[in-house]
Amino acid sequence: MGETHDSETDEELEDLLGFLRDARGFDFTGYKRSSLGRRIRKRMTDAGVSSYADYRDRLEASADEFGALFNTILINVTSMFRDPDAWTYLQREVLPELLAAAGADDEIRVWSAGCSSGEEAYSLAIMFAEALGIEESLNRVKIYATDVDEEALREARTALYTAKSLEALPVDLRDKYFEQNGAQYSFRPDLRRRVIFGRHDVTRDAPISRLDLLVCRNTLMYFNVEAQTQIIDRFHFALRDGGFLFLGKAEMLLNDADRFQVVNMRQRLFRRRPGGSGPPYHPAPLKVRAGVAFEPRSAARNRQMRDLILDALPVPAVAVDTEGSVTLINSQARVQFGLTTNDCGRPFQDLEISYRPVELRSLIEQSTHERRTLRVNSVERRVGDDLQYVDILIQPLTGSNGLPAGTVISFSDVTVPTQLKSEVKRVREELETAYEELQSTNEELETTNEELQSSIEELETTNEELQSTNEELETTNEELQSGNEELETMNEEMRIRTEELDEVRAFLEGVMSSIAAGVVVLDADTKVKSWNRGAAELWGLRRDEVMDELFFGLDFGLPTEELRPAVQKCLDSRKRTGPVSVSAVNRIGRRITCYVVCSPFEGHHGGVVLLMEEGNATAEESVGTSTK
Repeated sequence: MGETHDSETDEELEDLLGFLRDARGFDFTGYKRSSLGRRIRKRMTDAGVSSYADYRDRLEASADEFGALFNTILINVTSMFRDPDAWTYLQREVLPELLAAAGADDEIRVWSAGCSSGEEAYSLAIMFAEALGIEESLNRVKIYATDVDEEALREARTALYTAKSLEALPVDLRDKYFEQNGAQYSFRPDLRRRVIFGRHDVTRDAPISRLDLLVCRNTLMYFNVEAQTQIIDRFHFALRDGGFLFLGKAEMLLNDADRFQVVNMRQRLFRRRPGGSGPPYHPAPLKVRAGVAFEPRSAARNRQMRDLILDALPVPAVAVDTEGSVTLINSQARVQFGLTTNDCGRPFQDLEISYRPVELRSLIEQSTHERRTLRVNSVERRVGDDLQYVDILIQPLTGSNGLPAGTVISFSDVTVPTQLKSEVKRVREELETAYEELQSTNEELETTNEELQSSIEELETTNEELQSTNEELETTNEELQSGNEELETMNEEMRIRTEELDEVRAFLEGVMSSIAAGVVVLDADTKVKSWNRGAAELWGLRRDEVMDELFFGLDFGLPTEELRPAVQKCLDSRKRTGPVSVSAVNRIGRRITCYVVCSPFEGHHGGVVLLMEEGNATAEESVGTSTK
């Protein structure tokens, strides 16, 4: 059951990788499944998803989730001059040789593959500027920096780094190549223009060519063996003869001793061997004299000597003329292939050797037509119960007139070297397998280390954010405490003012209550704003019954309409009017004469104060006097 579940999970993972490739063009199929599955499951846990199928549904529903997943898979762990010992060796031992091999005015081409956020590319720019000088470096050095992560490339193009990111850089180099820009440092603009950033997938895209130095550190370890082989093929094509390859401390070239020379295995520095699969060396065709009508006696002796020498050659040899007839079979050929001198003159095609162990007739025609020597290596031939390996050389013969005269086929026994080579190859494959297993384990450990380092950096960032949030909360708390103290002060002031207002109000109410006459205060809209005790006793209406009511809409013993002209006049002129005598009925139903004086009220946006008093002539005089 466990194996079935694992196979189903692996199939779901492959389906998810295919979906990522088809939907967004990110091909992760060449990555190691162990580390890749671990990174994807980490993102699934953060997203609260338990299965690959559900996570694919999440990706289809949310475009933002792609970015979060890619940032989780593409671990961007880098720094300035990471692994200082390796960089020191590169600068002191390799760089002088690289510069000496280049011409004085030749362009130096450098590629930083998997540059992440750019620290590695700028480290290369600093290294060349220190070796050549800034001016010559600006004229000669061109650095290509590529990565598959667009977000990391955007950060790299800004060339802005925090002081913490530049801790590994000596202070003198930081001050020389970086300018402080607020809380960050920016790489100097002139050298920045010599670094070209671009998106590039080392497993799919064509490599940059004619390179003097290729730096790809701690990138290969994320890929499986097949993908690593394809990438190394691209790197071999990208480097010029003698160009240098600089890998990470967890990466090695195990199967490329024929193409790359180890410069320093400890520091992971390699050099591309010159040449490659060039055309094989072909000796010039042998020329023999043909069509000679007269041979002197010495020439006949020379010919006899030549025939004896050819017959005594230590390797089997057979000669065929242009008609396809056998003209020579030496002693070694007769012994090894069971031929006799009687076979001379027979058609070559009638001999078993013409087609076994390899078809020679077509090769003879090709060699004669192209006038060049052909070689067939390590041909397998069975002799009884044993295997024999021979190298066959088909060499055309040209007469003195320049026309083809025949062909010589020679056979070299290479059984022992072939067997030794096969044994060496087998042992080497076993050794390479052991190295690959060790390398795979080392890469897994390095990948895990980088993941842990990335997690530590994330935790440090989270801790800094929490600390910053805590400081903000403390600041906010102090501000709230200060605001609370201000509110308490204002509250105390309001309490004091309220007490003062209460005292004034009580005083005014006492004054109003002590006046025996009725006092009514109207606002500018003739609504009742004050109604003292004298008015209540005079007309029988309580204060709460008349407050905020229109004075001329009240129904009581005083005919208010008769007072409207006087009230309006007072409102308009802001001068006292009256007294006005009005016939009214008081609260006990007795008819009285009421004298009313209107005085302007300056408070509360204007208004009128009405002083009412029941009376006679004496009362009238009293009202008039009291309103002066």
